[in-house]
Amino acid sequence: MIVPVIVSGGVGSRLWPASRQSHPKPFLSVENGKSLLLNTYVRAASLDDISDIVTITALESSFKTIAEYEFYDSAHITNHLLLEPIPRDTAAATAAATSYIAKAFGPDAIILFLAADHMIRDTDEFRNSVATAVERAGKDRIVTFGIQPGGPETGYGYIEVDGERAVQFIEKPDRETAQHYCDSGDYLWNSGMFCFKAGAMLEAMEKHCPQILEASRKAVENGNRRAVDRLLLETELDEQAFAEAPKISIDYAIMEKVENLSVVRADIGWSDVGTWSSLSDSYSSDADGNTAIGDTALVNSKNCFVSTEGRLVGVVGMQNIAVVDTRDATLIVDKDKSQDVKKLFEKLSSDGHEAHASFPTGYRPWGSYTILDEGTGYKVKRIEVKPGGCLSLQSHKHRSEHWTVVQGVAHVVNGDDQLVLQANESTYIECGNVHRMENRGQEPMTLIEVQTGSYLGEDDIVRYEDIYGRS
Repeated sequence: MIVPVIVSGGVGSRLWPASRQSHPKPFLSVENGKSLLLNTYVRAASLDDISDIVTITALESSFKTIAEYEFYDSAHITNHLLLEPIPRDTAAATAAATSYIAKAFGPDAIILFLAADHMIRDTDEFRNSVATAVERAGKDRIVTFGIQPGGPETGYGYIEVDGERAVQFIEKPDRETAQHYCDSGDYLWNSGMFCFKAGAMLEAMEKHCPQILEASRKAVENGNRRAVDRLLLETELDEQAFAEAPKISIDYAIMEKVENLSVVRADIGWSDVGTWSSLSDSYSSDADGNTAIGDTALVNSKNCFVSTEGRLVGVVGMQNIAVVDTRDATLIVDKDKSQDVKKLFEKLSSDGHEAHASFPTGYRPWGSYTILDEGTGYKVKRIEVKPGGCLSLQSHKHRSEHWTVVQGVAHVVNGDDQLVLQANESTYIECGNVHRMENRGQEPMTLIEVQTGSYLGEDDIVRYEDIYGRS
C-alpha cells in the first residue's frame, strides 16, 4: 500500500507579498491556474492504486486546504488531515505522519513524502521515479529523490552521490562551489522528497531522534480527531506533546545519519519555486522575455515578471525586475536579488508590520472574506459563502455591521428577525445583536459587509452556535 504524505508548511518569505504567515507559499497559483498545493495533490492522486492521502499542515490552514482539494474530483480518495498547532519543522512532521500511517495501515505501508510547494513538469518521469523509489523502499531502504542540476543554483541543497548511495548532504553553497558541483557530475539537488516503509522510518527515528518520535507519536495519540465527512478525517495534534519535539529538519535528524539510504536520480522538471525569479521561469513569456499576469502594460521592457491582483500596473524601460502587486502591498525587486526578499520580510516582521503575517483574504469553513478598504472606525469586506455554508450564530461587542447581498440568496438571523435577502437587498445589524447568515442555494453567495465601531478586530466575536464546532 502506498500512502502519499503532503507536507504543506513554511511561509515562503522570499515570495512576499503573495506569501505570508496566514497565506503561505503552497497556496500560490502557477501558470495552469492551480495552486502549488493542488498541483501536488493531483500528482499524488493520479498515481496507481492510491486510496488515501495524508496532508500535514498548520491548524490555521485547514479551511483553505480543504477548499483547494474540493476543486479536484477525488471521490475514490479518503483525505486525512494532520493539523499542527505549532510549527516544529519537517522531522516532527515526518514522525507524526509516519506514526499515524503505521497505526492506520500497518508498518509495511510505503510512504511517499512530498512537499506541497514544488513544481514538477514531467509527470510521466515522476511516475517512473516513484516506481523506482517504491521498489527500493520495499526492500527496507529509505529513498530520497535527487535532481540533476540545471545550473549552479545557490538556493538549493545538494547531495553528493556514488551510484545509488548518498555520500553527504550539503547546505546551500556559494556560486563558485555550486558550479564545481555541477561540473563534477557527482552532485544532485536535494529535492526534499522521500519514500520509505513506515516501519523502516520508525526504526530509524527510534535510533537517531527518539525524542522527536516520542513527542510526535504522543501528539497523534492524544490529538483531537473528528470525521468531517465520509472521505475527510481530521486530527488536531496535541499541542503540549508536539511542543516537546525539537525543531529540526528531516535531513539533519535522519537523512544524514541512516546507512540504508538510497538516491533515485529524478529528471522530472523539478523546481521548489523558492523566489520570484524561479517562479517567473516557470511561466511562458513573450518575445521580450516578459511575463504579465493581470491588468498590466509594459513598454520598452525586457525579462520582467509583473503580477497584479486588481489595479493596473505599468512598467516602462525596465529590465530583469519582478513587480508583484497585491491588494495591500507592492514589491519591486531585481530578479537577480530575489533571494533578498527574505530580508525584507524579516524587516517587516521585526518592525511589527502586519503585512508580514496577515493577508487581505481570510478563509473559513463556510467560505472566505476579503478586506476591500479600511480606516479609522470602519472596514469594508466582500464575503463569499459557499453552497451549504453557514456562519456561526454570533454577536459583537464593539461593532455594527451592514450587509448587502450582491449575488445569491442569504438566509439571515438578525436579532428576533429572520430574513431572506435577494441581490441588492440589505440589513443593518446593531452592535450586540445576535446574528447569522446561511447560503442554502447551489451557487456561491456574495455580500458586502460594512463594519463601523471602535474596534474591528477579527477576535471581537462571541459564538453561540456553530455547525463547524467552533462555538
